[in-house]
Amino acid sequence: MSEDTRAGRRAAGAGRRRKAPKRRKGLRVVAWTAAGVVVLGGAGVGYFYFKFNGNLKTVDIDAALGKDRPQNVDNGSMDILVLGSDSRGGANSEYGRDDGGSARSDTAMIVHLYEGHHKASVISIPRDTMVNRPACQTSNGKTDRGSSRSQFNESFTIGGAACAVKTVEKMSGIRMDHYIEVDFTGFKKIIDNLGGVQVTTTKPIKDASSHLDLPAGPNKLNGEQALGLVRTRKSVGDGSDLGRIQLQQAFMKALIKQVKGIGIFDNPKRLLDLADTGTKALTTDKQLGDVKSLLGFAESLRGIDAQNLQMITMPVTADPLDSDRVAPLAKESKMVWDALLADQPVPAEATANSMGDKGSAGGIVQQP
Repeated sequence: MSEDTRAGRRAAGAGRRRKAPKRRKGLRVVAWTAAGVVVLGGAGVGYFYFKFNGNLKTVDIDAALGKDRPQNVDNGSMDILVLGSDSRGGANSEYGRDDGGSARSDTAMIVHLYEGHHKASVISIPRDTMVNRPACQTSNGKTDRGSSRSQFNESFTIGGAACAVKTVEKMSGIRMDHYIEVDFTGFKKIIDNLGGVQVTTTKPIKDASSHLDLPAGPNKLNGEQALGLVRTRKSVGDGSDLGRIQLQQAFMKALIKQVKGIGIFDNPKRLLDLADTGTKALTTDKQLGDVKSLLGFAESLRGIDAQNLQMITMPVTADPLDSDRVAPLAKESKMVWDALLADQPVPAEATANSMGDKGSAGGIVQQP
């Protein structure tokens, strides 16, 4: 794709794929909603504009991956890879230490925005899914040869954002238009700036590992508790990552509902606090790496609410070589990717035989 073409797309709406020159309508897991929330405050000018721009961290995915990518399908849809960063450096060190100090990704989602951006599908990828990891450049400039059998979240640990995107694109055949990453500490602060998030639990949740202790019933979660909820695993359902994904999906819907109902624009201080906190928490691809582009992206999401958000887990089954891991269901996963490529809803039969979305953890947090 030429630089002139890329520039035109950015001007039209931060890289959104289009099939005709229509007028554009005008946020972990968790992470993509946070992105939309925080950039709502990016409409300021002067001091705040430059301040928020300076907060953002970016990764040039296009430069890192070059031409070895799927075709950019021109049907008006958009696909975003969203990761929740599990780095234990800096302020995140209170959650323990990494093996070797490397960053990890405990939350991974493909967010597919359908043409018009009034509906979306979110495909959660279990971190312990065994995949074919492609060759990637490491942080020290060397090349990792890849592996025919590797846990999904190792891609981020080994090669950062670019390797995570490359792995997803090789697995799905879908080109990611954007990349958004949110870390632990930033997520907590975003929730606190929002004034907390209301959820209703059908059972008590107590998990020492994630610092969470919630009674059954209505709970207003602060940032620390919200982070505990989306990281809880061993104390809910079967204790697997699939149960944690169900909690993350339920929390995301609650967060979207709350963001739409608290009147962010009516409180200038809250608006600016959110913008400041959120832009510090985010790492994005280069095309979304400025306030103007993020604002345009966020405005294009305003028509989406919890009722028109389809959320599933990538179809998986128990890994035949390791019962503590899962493996993609080839036929069913292809159904998912084919549906997204065609900008169609994911068919129900794609998840009928999957271990994902069927555990008891899904009913612990009531859907809004």
